[in-house]
Amino acid sequence: MPGPGDATPPPELATAARTLFGDRLDLAVAYAGLLVTDGVVRGLIGPREAPRLWDRHLLNCAAAAERIPLGATVVDVGSGAGLPGLVLAVARPDLSVVLVEPLARRTAFLVEAVEQLDLGVSARVVRGRAEEVAVGGAGVEPLTGDVVTARAVAPLDRLARWCLPLVVPGGRMVALKGASAAGEVAEHAAVVQRLGGGAPEVHQCGVGVVEPPTTVIEIRRERVVATPRPSAKRSRGGRRG
Repeated sequence: MPGPGDATPPPELATAARTLFGDRLDLAVAYAGLLVTDGVVRGLIGPREAPRLWDRHLLNCAAAAERIPLGATVVDVGSGAGLPGLVLAVARPDLSVVLVEPLARRTAFLVEAVEQLDLGVSARVVRGRAEEVAVGGAGVEPLTGDVVTARAVAPLDRLARWCLPLVVPGGRMVALKGASAAGEVAEHAAVVQRLGGGAPEVHQCGVGVVEPPTTVIEIRRERVVATPRPSAKRSRGGRRG
């Protein structure tokens, strides 16, 4: 099993890591140490992902921070092991990050990570599905953010249905995608519009810093559309397994 010694960025990625994390790089390395140890043991990160942790995950997520305004409240849907939510909290101490995750074993890891990394001032964990936290209930106010992020959660139509209700009017949904981004935009733009979103935009983040750049789909919430209460029969609303 990988150990904490595998958590430092490889030499060829050291410059990119310093650029994206700055004086918080040591904190990013500490988070990487949690991922390659507890994250692997708990099945949140595959053993084969550990050697690719920095280029495929940490730097990929950190590059997306350039699409998030200063001082924003960020809601990370289906946070899983904290990608991208915890990465954003590490890289950007100006942000207030809410990590939304429905599965108990993942929320347990996130709570422990926030505590061990001393991120309690800027990050908190909410267990629940996106549809549930968007409407609140039982004395709990609906959850909203200036920016709602998601990575490897669902195709754009379902993702917009889950995420846009969490975005404040005028705020943005930022979905980290790969090569499928343009195709998803073409296929699901009409659904996004019906859900109150503007025209989806594809952006490349970290150009000249990470290779390949991080591809994101960004959608502004232009209209408030009534959000139906989630059915009790539904069983998922977060990150894939």
